[in-house]
Amino acid sequence: MQIKKGQDIELAITDLAFGGRGIAKVDGFTVFVDQAVPEDRVLARIYKRKKNYAEARVVSLICPSPYRIDPPCAYSGWCGGCKWQFLDYDKQLEYKRRHVSESLAHIGGIRDVRVHPTRASDQVFHYRNKMEFSCADRRWLLPEELGDPAIDIGFALGLHVPGTYHKVLDIDKCLLQPETGNHILNDAKRFMKNSGLPAYGLKTHEGFWRFLMLRHSVAHDQWLVNIVTASESLPSVKPLADELIEKFSWVVSVVNNITARKSGVATGDYEVPLAGEVCLKERLGPFEFEISANSFFQTNTRGAEILYDTVKQYAGLSGGETVLDLYSGTGTIPIWLSDAAGSVIGIEIVAGAVLDAEKNCRHNGVTNCEFLVGDISDRLSDFNHSPEVMIIDPPRPGMHRDVVKKVLEIHPLRIVYVSCNPATLARDLGILSECYDVVEVQPVDMFPHTFHIESIAKLEKR
Repeated sequence: MQIKKGQDIELAITDLAFGGRGIAKVDGFTVFVDQAVPEDRVLARIYKRKKNYAEARVVSLICPSPYRIDPPCAYSGWCGGCKWQFLDYDKQLEYKRRHVSESLAHIGGIRDVRVHPTRASDQVFHYRNKMEFSCADRRWLLPEELGDPAIDIGFALGLHVPGTYHKVLDIDKCLLQPETGNHILNDAKRFMKNSGLPAYGLKTHEGFWRFLMLRHSVAHDQWLVNIVTASESLPSVKPLADELIEKFSWVVSVVNNITARKSGVATGDYEVPLAGEVCLKERLGPFEFEISANSFFQTNTRGAEILYDTVKQYAGLSGGETVLDLYSGTGTIPIWLSDAAGSVIGIEIVAGAVLDAEKNCRHNGVTNCEFLVGDISDRLSDFNHSPEVMIIDPPRPGMHRDVVKKVLEIHPLRIVYVSCNPATLARDLGILSECYDVVEVQPVDMFPHTFHIESIAKLEKR
């Protein structure tokens, strides 16, 4: 059968691709189908045709899969926050494990490693401790909202439509954050709309209100609110801060990040404290951490404890080892390992993160962690001895080739690799497998209802 753009075609979904789309085959030709689940039979419309594959959207369900469930969120299918609410959670865990295992085999050439069943998240909703909501000067409408004269289309505060940078879906509730966050969201939205100041235009790059970022401390049930604006105007934002502090006893910090940059990142060029404290306090196990508006911290607090426990288990520490932690951030992994190691040395390129790590060590009475600022590759060149254990927790693109080369030169006895991207995990482990055996891999679900998956790999020197 000839597949053409714009064509409606009946498809049987047989598998799920990494990225969350269903897979169908038509005479051996692959079609990726948005919002489809294995064992669905759908009527789909082709919207992109390439030489070796096509992409389609579901027009209607002919026969739903037994793994399909009714998503509880009114925005499911339209919002980019989570794409798998309609897939049974046990099946989500199963497919995440498969994606890790298949990436290792197909990208890294690693086929005989044990990939454990995915560790589930304790909570599948309300688990996110950080949410970023975007402002826009034009509201993207759901199909049932089109033509409704009561809807103000000139302002939106919400989440992006998948695959777009300028289309913002105005929302009043996100099920991934605790319910209190939704009350804060709606009060802030009402204030912004009534302020007389315009939302930032994602195409015009003009306007005032840019983002609302909320952070939640699970341990203390407290909130930090970060109001991101395009310019500084204390008379405009201070009343909102005062209102939130007065109305919500859980809000302990309100700050204003200011940025004139055109890039859609909710981080300011500088920060102005508005009310309350300048940071939140959060606990992971026995340790307490201070989290500022722009600090990196795992977005699933309880999931982070599972993740770090697995890192500690795979590190196999007996109390006297030297641990070298690459990409150490604000020191969460070094501090987590500190009571089981002789010493931990962290390397991090962001100077502010190292200052936070050192402060977190002092706050927790940890004295055997040291942090070095600088490029990972350059700093690794300074090491003339091999640590017993190396922890590697890189960003999504994985390790730079120069870093991989330095790791192989240093040649630690054991490596624990933490990854949020199965593809770059597989690529890097494929290179490291020249000198290391990949013993086992443990996927941990930090992001229910999305296709994202964290993995921890244990490598032993051959």
